[in-house]
Amino acid sequence: MNEELENEQTSIPNGKSGLIARIKAGTSTSHPETMVGIGNDAAVLSGFEEEKTLVSTSIFAEGIHFDLTYTPIKHYGYKVVVASISDILAMNALPTHIMISLAISNKIMQKHVLEFYDGVHAACHEYGIDLIGGDLTTSRFGISISATAIGKASDYDITYRNGAHPTDLICVTGDLGGAYMGLQLLEREKTLFNANPESQPQLAGYDYILRRQLKPEAREELRKYLKAKGVKPTSMINVESGLASELMNICRESKTGCEIFEDRIPIHSDTRKMAQEFNINPVVAALNGGDDYELLFTIPLKSYDKIKNNDFFKIIGSINKLEQGSNIVMNDGAIMPLEPSLNTKTFQNAQ
Repeated sequence: MNEELENEQTSIPNGKSGLIARIKAGTSTSHPETMVGIGNDAAVLSGFEEEKTLVSTSIFAEGIHFDLTYTPIKHYGYKVVVASISDILAMNALPTHIMISLAISNKIMQKHVLEFYDGVHAACHEYGIDLIGGDLTTSRFGISISATAIGKASDYDITYRNGAHPTDLICVTGDLGGAYMGLQLLEREKTLFNANPESQPQLAGYDYILRRQLKPEAREELRKYLKAKGVKPTSMINVESGLASELMNICRESKTGCEIFEDRIPIHSDTRKMAQEFNINPVVAALNGGDDYELLFTIPLKSYDKIKNNDFFKIIGSINKLEQGSNIVMNDGAIMPLEPSLNTKTFQNAQ
């Protein structure tokens, strides 16, 4: 497990201003709209003319969204960027800039803050994002993080949650449930570590689900792929709280129902293996686990031929009329209402 973040005197001169200078030194820009970044009271971006600006803000709190016992702080810096820009990608837009603010307690050394920003810089470099500012302040407990992601898109390209129509195909990128099972593994090892600090974590062979939890990736390739195919999603959402919850958000906003199929839900073999160890139905992990940061979206049925052979996403069902309800078809043919609160026992009984 990670070494406890003990209190320690800083070696960086000028306190907060010196720390900001170090963060700024590791920051680069790649977008022409970035006129002024870190170092002033506000960032300055040039106008986008016909393009619209999209802004999304997220908060991450220690003890709720992450646990430093087993979360490398550099990894979490990377994850904060991915989670934030995924909200912009879920609008079918291009993420371009991010601002990150930290409230830190005196148990967090400045070297750890710099490690956090090492992760931020790595993600910004990976996805072509400009870090343009933020704030640093003190906190009585742990770390709280606020991130504001900024992006751009034309009026035509912007996609909302409320545009799904009956017969639209329901699609999702990547695979689901891996982040949740990675979290279960880390929580198990934390419990064992707390009971016996001399024990070593047993994490070998679980690289995939650990990576899904600790260092997820944003699905930036989807926007480019669909645009190249001439396909515009009718609705889209970031899978942050589990497939069931996010699909119900689309249906509620679009005033529709839906039908998805158990055997079409993409679940990685390592996720299934870990779920079996915990006696958890992997479908439950996919439906309710969250933290996947995949993109869930709908496209018109007429676009099927354009996207039927792709490596980016899977078709898992279709949008129905509202009065038909929202359901999942199990492998044995049983039809069950799709609800975010479905639990392991419910699905085991259905099988």
